Amino acid sequence: MTTHAYQEIYLSSAMSSMGEAFDYAVNDCKIPGGDFVKMLIVSPVCSRIENGEPAYLAGKSGIEIARECVKDTTGKELTVEPQPHYDRSPEYWCGWAVAYYQWYTSRKYSEIFRAVSFDDLLRMYPTLHEADVTKFADIVDEIVRKTFPETNLKRFRTLYGCSQSELSKLSGVSLRSIQMYEQRRKDINKASVDTVRRLAKVFGCAVEDLVEK
Repeated sequence: MTTHAYQEIYLSSAMSSMGEAFDYAVNDCKIPGGDFVKMLIVSPVCSRIENGEPAYLAGKSGIEIARECVKDTTGKELTVEPQPHYDRSPEYWCGWAVAYYQWYTSRKYSEIFRAVSFDDLLRMYPTLHEADVTKFADIVDEIVRKTFPETNLKRFRTLYGCSQSELSKLSGVSLRSIQMYEQRRKDINKASVDTVRRLAKVFGCAVEDLVEK
């Protein structure tokens, strides 16, 4: 089973809240989207969402998330009252869609926004906002992978929080092999099924998650 950032039951709420946060910050509070992104990724709110804390995924509205991000990073209170919106704005879609991608890949928001800026997301809106969000995820994933050409093995090891030597001890796969797979000096797709299965077992992911497409 693919490893996601948190349980899928929270996904819809998290996407709506992130969309609302961007819409409120940009359209109601007139904060430039790029500036709000900078506030978001350094605020403790961001790591709490990434870590799957229910209080932030489902317990707070987007307005509360935006206000907390701004307060954390600037010390200022946002007192602007949110205006009623009858259609999803492009800014809402940006927050909504990127929240899906973060859940789907378990990547950090700081990493995502290093590869794709807020303005990049806005440029995707006209052609992608009516498409299935998975199409957006595929496009962004290709951009992110080009920006961070790391292997799936390294990405899962980093998410798991262990060193190469620790992974070697936990999996029984030699340290040298792990190093060479991560450096692409050996093709993990050509490794034995047993080797990849032992690595996948450590992370609790599927064998398919570690092979390179």
